Amino acid sequence: MWISVLLRIIEETPVMLKDVISARNIIRIATILFFWTPIIFLSGLLVYNTIPYFTFSRHFSFLEAREALYNKWVWRWSFYLHIAAGSFCILSAVLQFSSWILRKRKKIHVVAGKIYVFVVLLIGAPSGFYMTFFAEGGTAERLLFMFMALFWFYSTLRGFNAAARDKDFVSHKYWMIRSYAMALTAVTFRVYHIIFYVYGFEHFTNYSVSLWISILGNALVAEMLIRNRSKNYLRTLTN
Repeated sequence: MWISVLLRIIEETPVMLKDVISARNIIRIATILFFWTPIIFLSGLLVYNTIPYFTFSRHFSFLEAREALYNKWVWRWSFYLHIAAGSFCILSAVLQFSSWILRKRKKIHVVAGKIYVFVVLLIGAPSGFYMTFFAEGGTAERLLFMFMALFWFYSTLRGFNAAARDKDFVSHKYWMIRSYAMALTAVTFRVYHIIFYVYGFEHFTNYSVSLWISILGNALVAEMLIRNRSKNYLRTLTN
């Protein structure tokens, strides 16, 4: 009897595999359409909108409202360095999470990853941390910005050490998910800000709510993704 059962399993295996592969393809296609496509589009749109700033003109509403700060060369160059670093990190991180590049063009992943780490640790996070002292909002909003800059730095450093020093590429992936979640707050903040603007939120309320949701929401989504992929979630916080 067990022989007949075994033969039946063997006969049905191709069909079962086909169903599994088909299900995986559906999930992969859905992920690309409903997750990566909007992220890539919105990231590209954000970067495109930062390009005019590199004419180094001060005639932008954001800069005109901060004329006193703009006249200080430290703030001015921190601003330009920060938006340049942020734009690079947002776009390069999209490539870093490509499974095709990781399989077929691993060197691109390694080189781009090292550049990403360099930019975050030496330019993006430090300039962002400096600018938190002059950020719009109250003490709570500035502390939240500080948390974002520090955690962006910390998660990126942990991700780099996991790969370069420990050769723990699973831990590397989890920490870089956290790092990218912080980089992506520049995108999600603007999405929420537009939504709440349409619903008639007052400017400061809109700014504050959008900021809290984008930073804490991104962090929460990152932890949910890691929890769903890891067998021992608590170890991902210590490894």
